[in-house]
Amino acid sequence: MIGIIILGVIVVLVLIFIGLYNRIVELENRIDNAASQIDVQLKKRADLVPNLVETVKGYAAHEKGILETITKLRSELIKAKDLQTKTKVGNQLQEALKSLFAVAENYPTLKANENFLQLQQELSDIEDKIAYARQYFNDTVLAFNNTIEKFPGNIVAKMMNKKEKPYLEVPESEKQVVKVKF
Repeated sequence: MIGIIILGVIVVLVLIFIGLYNRIVELENRIDNAASQIDVQLKKRADLVPNLVETVKGYAAHEKGILETITKLRSELIKAKDLQTKTKVGNQLQEALKSLFAVAENYPTLKANENFLQLQQELSDIEDKIAYARQYFNDTVLAFNNTIEKFPGNIVAKMMNKKEKPYLEVPESEKQVVKVKF
């Protein structure tokens, strides 16, 4: 009788271990997938930039500095290898694009140009997708970190040599309050 109880306890512990092991693997794979989704959206943004720059070039030839900065940042984004670097350069590119759209305000014909409006809308859509992908990434990191920090997941995670994953952080420059002036 004691042997059956011990065997039952061992079976339950093995099942708990297998369940936690699989959960940790699944969450880690979700984190990798979320990082890839962010990468896809950043690439889509980078692919739109040359079209946007070419559209604006004809109207704003003297805004060469902004266009060069955007082109340089796009190139850096494509060359970036890790998610942290891609996120940092992506944020810089986003700020440069804001400057470009501010310049466009000075060119009424550009603001009304169908290609420009379409590109602007596509970039806006991609920015929304990037924000969602970042949120999903951080949500998945939270679930992973909670799983490996709580008992008994922490025991299984330690056996698997798993450590906490870092969140994607919002740069200080993006935390500033936007000032609206009329």
